[in-house]
Amino acid sequence: MENKKELKLFSLAWPIFIETALFMLLGFIDVFVLSKYDDLAASSVNTANQAVSIVTIVFTVISGASAVLISQSLGAGNKKGASRIAALSITFSFVFGIIISAILMFFNKPILSFIGATGQILEFGSQYLSIVGGFLFLQALLNIMAVIIRNHGMTQISMYVTVGMNIINTVLDVVFVLGLFGMPRLGVMGVAIATTFSRFVGTIVLAIVLFKKIEKPSIFKLLKPFPKDDTKNIVKIGVPSALESFLYNLSQLVITSMVLKCLTDTDLITKTYVQNITMFFYIFAVSIGQASQIIVGHLVGAKRFDDAYKQGYYIGTYLKKYHIDIDFAPVADINSDSQDNIIGERSFGNNPILVSTMVNAFISGLHDNNIIACTKHFPGHGNSKDDSHLNEVNIEDTLQMLKEEELVPFINNLDISDMVMIGHIKTPNTTNDDL
Repeated sequence: MENKKELKLFSLAWPIFIETALFMLLGFIDVFVLSKYDDLAASSVNTANQAVSIVTIVFTVISGASAVLISQSLGAGNKKGASRIAALSITFSFVFGIIISAILMFFNKPILSFIGATGQILEFGSQYLSIVGGFLFLQALLNIMAVIIRNHGMTQISMYVTVGMNIINTVLDVVFVLGLFGMPRLGVMGVAIATTFSRFVGTIVLAIVLFKKIEKPSIFKLLKPFPKDDTKNIVKIGVPSALESFLYNLSQLVITSMVLKCLTDTDLITKTYVQNITMFFYIFAVSIGQASQIIVGHLVGAKRFDDAYKQGYYIGTYLKKYHIDIDFAPVADINSDSQDNIIGERSFGNNPILVSTMVNAFISGLHDNNIIACTKHFPGHGNSKDDSHLNEVNIEDTLQMLKEEELVPFINNLDISDMVMIGHIKTPNTTNDDL
């Protein structure tokens, strides 16, 4: 097996720490510069950003799940799987980013009014969201590309990009908001333009790095056929992991709404400045958490891959010793039925992607001893309680259901499998007959 570069917590965490601090500084600088223009304008932008944090929770779902799945695939040596998830997550981020951008661009006033914004706060917030909200898909792409790059161990890249974004944002904030060098004082619109332009530059730079150093643009071809299993995994992992962030942002939005409806503009301004200061206390925990997530994902994937590889290699050495050149293994069935007592522990698990990876690793171990491998039991025996050696076995899944679950390990390992063993299984809802 190829030795992988060891990932260290500190070497991953410190660039994430700086990047997160600088990213928070982007918003802090916006508020600080606007405070020199108008305190109420600064509070209006902060209020608008809280509304944004709720609707962009979908970005958190995608990026959080993708970080886990990509790191596990890379740890397992499944580069193709990592590339496919990267392509899928970029596509989702762009599509949902466009949808959310359109909503914020055209419906920002109703959203802000619902929160409780009125008068000048509503006008300032609407100006900001018309520009920043309209181009929010840039933030979606920025987030997911940074996640992909980080999970390949290159955490310093996104840090440097964030440094550049801060410099651009700060310079443009001062010039556009305060009207330096003969420029008109644009106020909230100036902050919005500066924020959007810095995100645009950051997105372009990360895209160049991603598709020059890590992936190729051709990864999007891996989305045919559409990876429904990866999509399910993103939802399964991403939604629970994003729930905490969603609830926190929702609580802050509720508090802001209460201030808008029940208290004064001065109270809102005070809340804005205090909230921006307290945000910096979260940075350390966030950076350590993200670095740990990358390492754990790699280790989990690597352990599973190594175990399966060693198992195949160990069996292969014995078969080779006794001049046996074929092994009717591995089992590529997914243990879909939790009550199943037929396949049970012979299966590598109940996740199609992980089973695919394990099957691939096991076969690699056999092949390194020149042993022929045979995946079984096509089209999948894991969703049955009956033993096909003793009784007639019927799998009630449709063809679409089989493609999304049972067939995945067989399809993903077609190139490496030497043989496929057919199971004594009837699939009446697939074949539309009694075969």
